[in-house]
Amino acid sequence: MIRHTKIVATIGPASREPDVLESLIRAGVDVVRLNFSHGKPEEHKAVAAAVREISARLKRPVGILADLQGPKIRIGKFESGGIVLQNGDHFILDAKCELGDATRVGIDYKNLPGDVGPGDILLLNDGQIVLNVVRVKDSEIFTTVREGGELLDHKGINRQGGGLSAPALTAKDMEDIRTATQIGVDFLAVSFPKSASDMYMARQLMLANGGHALTIAKIERVEAIAALEEILDASDGIMVARGDLAIETGDAAVPSHQKRMIRLAREKNKVAITATQMMESMVNSPTPTRAEVSDVANAVLDGTDAVMLSTETALGKYPVKTVEAMTRVCLEAEKSAPITLDYDFLNRVFNRIDHTISMASLFAAYHLKVKAIAAFTASGSTALWMSRLNCGIPIFGLTYEPHTHLKMTLFRAVTPMLIEDKRTEHAGEIRHDAEQQLIDANVVQKGDLIVLAYGERNGMAGGTNTLSIVCAGDHFTSPNWN
Repeated sequence: MIRHTKIVATIGPASREPDVLESLIRAGVDVVRLNFSHGKPEEHKAVAAAVREISARLKRPVGILADLQGPKIRIGKFESGGIVLQNGDHFILDAKCELGDATRVGIDYKNLPGDVGPGDILLLNDGQIVLNVVRVKDSEIFTTVREGGELLDHKGINRQGGGLSAPALTAKDMEDIRTATQIGVDFLAVSFPKSASDMYMARQLMLANGGHALTIAKIERVEAIAALEEILDASDGIMVARGDLAIETGDAAVPSHQKRMIRLAREKNKVAITATQMMESMVNSPTPTRAEVSDVANAVLDGTDAVMLSTETALGKYPVKTVEAMTRVCLEAEKSAPITLDYDFLNRVFNRIDHTISMASLFAAYHLKVKAIAAFTASGSTALWMSRLNCGIPIFGLTYEPHTHLKMTLFRAVTPMLIEDKRTEHAGEIRHDAEQQLIDANVVQKGDLIVLAYGERNGMAGGTNTLSIVCAGDHFTSPNWN
């Protein structure tokens, strides 16, 4: 079976060696994630080079996603490396403190005292420790511990309900964008955007440095939920980043946010990645929990383009087994994914010829029960539009453009294929190339029906204007395009 849902795997100490990378790719990884919150630029460049070499050798396209750190607001260091807070303790977050003790600790975001006030709730260490703000004076935030526990150096801080003023792009992020464009990443994930302007700024910085990546907004702030539509309009896709989002909105709200985000992304022809703790237990266990299996399956049934692994493949003991398990779950969930294509077409308006051809291709393929859909695409848009609706038919994105080839690694139900660049206006030759490509890949056999979408002026972005339904292999014996 061809898996429709893509798998994103974070690369770290447990997976950066070339032999492990190759095993991950063979196991089903479609996109590797370089987490710029950790590691040095040289390490990311080495991983990217290894991925490109393995991908070329295996003839399997693998995209690269650079994930920016963003304004992760953290405490400073303790003299002893950490402390234990008890319920009811008084504790101070001090922007001027250099080395913390049992009564106070420094904070790396110096404007935090101006963002909070009495009655606010601060969550430390991914919500494990809860502090009630009592008062604020100059650089000091006086708190009472509601939920205590061990607190170590550099743990994160969130304000329940959001509202922190830290900008989405830090000086480190801007430098990391330059590194990412040097690597030639295919996707750029922006952490903690609050508005469309954050995404426009990231895109402009990326383009100014010669990059070509699709921009992915990580939705993890309360403000981002309120501005979701404008952020989506300014991005190529979103990541449902459930960790920080759960801290700011409350964990019970996350499932409904996830469903809305994925649905809205598909409606706006954007991609969606579902992330955070999808198979967290497999950091130390060779098998996932039943709850994790259900979580991944539900994301697939929601229509997510990709499911993402973080610590599981970056630091876990079983990175390859985790990818294999996620592959099994995705395939099984896809068998029961509902197909409501006719209903999905209701009240849709198509204002572009290429978009109309994409939708007509889906409708014809579904009702004729063809074996495959082949979309010639220069920009990837034709394949993306097709992938927004579930017709149950595998889609093959055929392109001459290497950048487009790798961008399609994240599109649900789309298998990217890089074909020889021979621009032609002969419709017969275009059809022949598509059929031969699919037969060579053992996707179809002679006699199978294929739906083809292409442009009469082949190779021109936005030029898709033709739909053909052909029987594979009918005119292989003596093609004559003159």
